Amino acid sequence: MNKNTTSIRIDMGMVKTKEEIDKLRKAAELGEVCFKNVCNKIKPGMTEKDISTIVYDFFVKNGAEGLSFDTIIGSGVNSAQIHSTPTERKIQENDIIQFDMGCILDGYCSDMSRIVFIGTPTEKQVEIYNLVYKTYENAIKNIRVGMTAKEADEYGRLPIKEFGYDYAHALGHGVGCEVHEMPVLSPKREDKLEENMVFSIEPGIYLENEFGIRIEDVGVLTNDGLEMFTHASEKMIIL
Repeated sequence: MNKNTTSIRIDMGMVKTKEEIDKLRKAAELGEVCFKNVCNKIKPGMTEKDISTIVYDFFVKNGAEGLSFDTIIGSGVNSAQIHSTPTERKIQENDIIQFDMGCILDGYCSDMSRIVFIGTPTEKQVEIYNLVYKTYENAIKNIRVGMTAKEADEYGRLPIKEFGYDYAHALGHGVGCEVHEMPVLSPKREDKLEENMVFSIEPGIYLENEFGIRIEDVGVLTNDGLEMFTHASEKMIIL
């Protein structure tokens, strides 16, 4: 297979069929159910690895073929890592926990990030959560068919940049049979966004040696804007 043929196939895969969109929506919905199930089981004294195991067990017991990527669980200062590998660190009272998880269902992937607080969040955590959520909503409300990936990325940075923050990853990426596909919503990409492209929206703020907050959902781009398969709550999740 020559490079030109490979390139064409990658480009064609950026736009999903109705059947693919339906499967991606179902995978995302299973991810949200999994997250709610995990929240009901989290207790101080559990380790990050314990939580990761609960995620895996739920997915495979509910029809998933497996994980779409290694589950990210970062608690306390570990949440400040963009991709935190679960450790033996125990969950404590007044902790923050960063979730990034997904499954493969009927051959298609999900990808979702959430923040959970065990006990009362600090004033600074509330401020950062609200700022990340505002940025997340700004991207969802403003991304449209026909704009470039670079322009879309800008909508996912403007609010946090106004307060002097930024993040070192793209706003989002395509999701399909692979969890990371084209398009990539990045300051470096000029790809035109088209109807029925499916991608993530995942702004974040990471404060080294303190904590990190990222919110992520996947949706499909329609002529009316982004239709999210799942949608994070403006209200903080406090257990």
